[in-house]
Amino acid sequence: MEKIKNIIFDYGNVIFAIDFIRTQNALSQLGIPNVNEFFAHKGHNLLFDDFETGSISPSQFRDGIRKAANQMQLTDQQIDDAWNSLLLGVSGNNHDVLLEVKQKYRTFLLSNNNKIHFDWIIAYLQKDFGFDNYNDFFERAYFSQDTSMRKPNVEIFEMVINENNLNPEETLFIDDSPQHIEGAKKAGLHTLLMDVHPEKLRDFLVHHALL
Repeated sequence: MEKIKNIIFDYGNVIFAIDFIRTQNALSQLGIPNVNEFFAHKGHNLLFDDFETGSISPSQFRDGIRKAANQMQLTDQQIDDAWNSLLLGVSGNNHDVLLEVKQKYRTFLLSNNNKIHFDWIIAYLQKDFGFDNYNDFFERAYFSQDTSMRKPNVEIFEMVINENNLNPEETLFIDDSPQHIEGAKKAGLHTLLMDVHPEKLRDFLVHHALL
């Protein structure tokens, strides 16, 4: 990857470990039927798209979960706990890996996220690592709920490219979702599908001659 000068990282299952099966089980326990169709790695109910683009508020999202489960008595805490069960944590020494990568490339974060998950992650970063955001690790971090767009829509990739004057031919996007990779390709980016556990991020980068 001699031409690469910029790297855009996904967050979930690239830097930060997440577990879709655990969340499917938690949502099922809330009463949601056909959970494999409702929420999965490669597809989900439009409720999640709306939440990740900031089109609906946390309270509207929770009401959507109650409706899907046909359990209007579910508390906010029950829903948040089930939803946040997706989040495991930063794997291994990935923060050190990101600092190492940043010495060699311009680096960016591009994450499909939402207000409930974002608040949990920030509290986790403060508690376990003592910092409030990712400003030290990336030139800029983008979260879908702040942009009204989400991956794999080509527009969100074009926004990152244009706002930072990136040359797509010199820019690599790394993600664990095949559908997001396809969106990045439409924007002219080089891509790599993260096909190992995020604790292997450094090995993955070395394997692809990026470190």
